[in-house]
Amino acid sequence: MAKLVLFDIDGTLVLTGGAGVRAMNRALEATFGVPDALRGIPVAGRTDWGILDEAVRKQGGTLDAAMLAGLQQRYVRHLADEMRHDGEGPKGVMPGIREILDRLAGRGDVMVGLLTGNFEAGARIKLEYFDLWRYFRCGAFGSDAADRNLLVPFAVRRARLCGFPDIAPGEVLVVGDTPADVGCAHAAGATAIAVATGPSTVEELRATGAEHVFADLGEIEPFLRLVDAE
Repeated sequence: MAKLVLFDIDGTLVLTGGAGVRAMNRALEATFGVPDALRGIPVAGRTDWGILDEAVRKQGGTLDAAMLAGLQQRYVRHLADEMRHDGEGPKGVMPGIREILDRLAGRGDVMVGLLTGNFEAGARIKLEYFDLWRYFRCGAFGSDAADRNLLVPFAVRRARLCGFPDIAPGEVLVVGDTPADVGCAHAAGATAIAVATGPSTVEELRATGAEHVFADLGEIEPFLRLVDAE
């Protein structure tokens, strides 16, 4: 049976040393003249669109289409610069990820895609830095909707446009590191595979009702067996 396996990026595939937050702060400062505009605004598990909407409202503005486009353009430009710096925290590919993607890439019954809160252009910058973008033919992004719970159907439609067969929600696996990833999977009737390589602990992720929870994906065989079993 065909499977669509959708991966979150930050905290699941890679860590970027805080490049995204720094780049978004730079974009907001260029627009509003306020440094560190994201202070106090939660970012884990959210879409870039949703984060910017809250940040703009905090400054007394409204995130209309023109402002969203301008902020996105600035953010992407700054992100390309920030990815070249070491950053303020861990930076690298998460355990087991390259091996898992290599194993899944050669299978005709599995398509790997992205389900991420990143704008598509930002997702590409982050993953190309680590030579991972080439694995993903389709996906859903924070530029598709502000609400992460709306993203799985975008990914399913794009998989179909890429030639993958029609797929039922139960054949979609969403791999992520936050309760928001679990929530968006369940909102679409998909299976949630949670991995505690981001801000949430194994216990916190189990409490979300995720069907499967891993401390990390360093041992790849149990994860690959899930892809076959679901």
